[in-house]
Amino acid sequence: MVFLNRIYTRSGDAGETSLGDGNRVPKTHTRISAYGNVDELNSVLGLVRSVELPDQLDDWLFRIQNDLFDVGADLCVQETNAPEYPPLRVVESQTQQLEAWIDQINESLEPLTSFVLPGGSPASAWLHLARTVCRRAEIAVWQLHEHEPVNDQVAQYLNRLSDLLFVLAQHCNDRGQSSVLWVPGMNRDQPSEPESEGA
Repeated sequence: MVFLNRIYTRSGDAGETSLGDGNRVPKTHTRISAYGNVDELNSVLGLVRSVELPDQLDDWLFRIQNDLFDVGADLCVQETNAPEYPPLRVVESQTQQLEAWIDQINESLEPLTSFVLPGGSPASAWLHLARTVCRRAEIAVWQLHEHEPVNDQVAQYLNRLSDLLFVLAQHCNDRGQSSVLWVPGMNRDQPSEPESEGA
């Protein structure tokens, strides 16, 4: 149960913060960076949901936002062999749900012939931003994993989520029809002419 009756505590003024189990760590700790990136991702998804979306996609993103709080709760409590109180952990079924949504959306998309330039509709552009923040969050989790045990399901969830965000971005660009594809080396042999000054 979460109960917040005040916003500032002054307990972090010396550069430390508390984990979910009460342990104090520097704010520069890789664990803080990991769930800080997840928090940023959740905020970007809030921006995605502020633009026009199909109702089904908005519902999915709402559920994912709730899942990301599960991810943060998982990351803010260190792995121990015998915890006094079992912490909330991300489970395989949450990742499997993402995979089912990826398969459902991907059925309506044409196969890609090149990489996609981020952009298009506002929803697609925000989804691409969310995808890149999600990739960064996954990398931060793996950096933490190099030093401390981490629930494997966390990284798997974030990996599948970045894939889902990519196909959703395509879906929001007329199912990929209005997406712009990368043309390798397009501008190498065509230098632009400088604009003349004055009228």
